[in-house]
Amino acid sequence: MDGAADPRVDRAGAPARGDLVVPPSFPGMRIGLFGGSFNPPHGGHVHVAETALRRLRLDRLWVLVTPGNPLKEKAGLPTLAARIAAARRLMDDPRITVTGFEAAFGSPYTWKTVERLAATRPGVRFVWVMGADNLAGFHRWQAWRRIAETVPMAIVDRPEATMAVLSSPAAQTLAAARIAEGRASALANRPAPAWVFLEGPRNALSSTDLRRRGVGV
Repeated sequence: MDGAADPRVDRAGAPARGDLVVPPSFPGMRIGLFGGSFNPPHGGHVHVAETALRRLRLDRLWVLVTPGNPLKEKAGLPTLAARIAAARRLMDDPRITVTGFEAAFGSPYTWKTVERLAATRPGVRFVWVMGADNLAGFHRWQAWRRIAETVPMAIVDRPEATMAVLSSPAAQTLAAARIAEGRASALANRPAPAWVFLEGPRNALSSTDLRRRGVGV
């Protein structure tokens, strides 16, 4: 389905202006930031989002559909508008906001996103949320330590990822900042660096496997 079918996408296929604006928030709110290409979005993404909302006791979760992951090939990447529309169709929880505002920031790097949000909305308690497969390669992200030092992080377990993730360079470097899983609900109130690894039911779907099978946005 083409992203232009969504009423919030303009006729040229670009995101509507509202999708490029940071969603509203208020001081004291606990907001998860769940970023990715979402090419395509799938049930595994929903699992991560719902787990974070529940276990971290978040008020909102913003799904940040990136204009392009610097570590991934961009050839054949569907438009930002199409991926936003596809994610919206899948994630219909009223606490979840799917947005493309990173495109308006002019940078694809997460550290710049979280530092800008922390600076412009200092009263909001942001938490970076990601699947465990992303933590395995987190040390390859540009300025990854700055991300960890800016916002607490929640890592949601993924199939066949647990041991590799917990022995990854980033996990080892940040070992002293890890908090017990039983204290996950307090993560948003903790100063960075702080992170928690959330175990539990897992969803085996992945965007890479879906693209190999010809499933797209």
